[in-house]
Amino acid sequence: MIDLYSWATPNGQKIHIMLEECGLPYRVHAVDIHKGEQHAPDFLRISPNNKIPAIVDHEGPGGQPLSLFESGAILIYLAEKAGRFLPADAAGRYTTLQWLMFQMGGVGPMLGQAHHFRIYAPEKVAYGIERYTTEARRLYGVMNRQVERTGAFIAGADYSIADMAIYPWLRSWDKQGIDWADYPALKAWFDRIGERPAVQRGLQVLAKP
Repeated sequence: MIDLYSWATPNGQKIHIMLEECGLPYRVHAVDIHKGEQHAPDFLRISPNNKIPAIVDHEGPGGQPLSLFESGAILIYLAEKAGRFLPADAAGRYTTLQWLMFQMGGVGPMLGQAHHFRIYAPEKVAYGIERYTTEARRLYGVMNRQVERTGAFIAGADYSIADMAIYPWLRSWDKQGIDWADYPALKAWFDRIGERPAVQRGLQVLAKP
């Protein structure tokens, strides 16, 4: 059994989706980041960086419990545990991992900043809005061209943890200054991912009623 400590954010939703796709048994523990529950001592023992998501797999390597934080690391671990969504061949594996790192180092931070400066910043900072909106549009362009090349998914012909990592971040496209008409291949990909039953179930985990 896997204990999942999470909240309904894009980083949390990556793991919700992966657990649903893999069919691994898990229990959900809500960590309300709006109430500061991520700073609780019990949670910090699992996630020292006080960020969601985190997991405890009570049947980890060697049958021993294993706790993990950082959503990218969790995705890789779950893929290896389930033997799914991460290619076994070296070229496919590293191609998938590079696109996972692309999400971790680019898509998440930059789209998050675009969202913040455009919607939530207490004052409108024109420089921040322009900087991060421009970068969001650039990243969408990178992904659009990649999906045009593969004709299917982010890392190639097969659905992978790279798709699961990226998809939740694009659900706030309208708050990031994006017009889908500029990215038709990526929009088709986005719609295909959103039609997957496991993705739909994952998005309901900890969702507001």
